[in-house]
Amino acid sequence: MTELEYEILDELYFVISFQDLKQRLSLEEAELKSALSSLLQQDYINCFGNISDEIPPAQLDFENNYRNYHYLASKEGLFAHNTR
Repeated sequence: MTELEYEILDELYFVISFQDLKQRLSLEEAELKSALSSLLQQDYINCFGNISDEIPPAQLDFENNYRNYHYLASKEGLFAHNTR
């Protein structure tokens, strides 16, 4: 896990929108998108259409909709974050 991925997971203990996450971490959009994509591939995060509706991995269209999603660390992500 990269330092950036660690910092992102640190913000994902609660559901947060892409825009709020971008603002909190003061990141460029492309940098945040790339890191979220990596975390998603590692099963370290879950995506939500809104605060309460998790999107099943098979229905995700991350490439086109990443700005519209909300994010939350998965159990695996929390474990990786806390054991680092």
